[in-house]
Amino acid sequence: MQTFITILLLVLAFVAGNALLLLRTAKPPRIPEGVKPLPYTDDDTDAV
Repeated sequence: MQTFITILLLVLAFVAGNALLLLRTAKPPRIPEGVKPLPYTDDDTDAV
């Protein structure tokens, strides 16, 4: 029983550590101030 609890705690610590690592690295991209979006051109208007 002691081995089961030890393995369970190790698995929980591993999962929690990976979740915290993913949350830490999941930052939204930082776009510089001078960047403007390009106008969208509809490709379907050229179809014959």
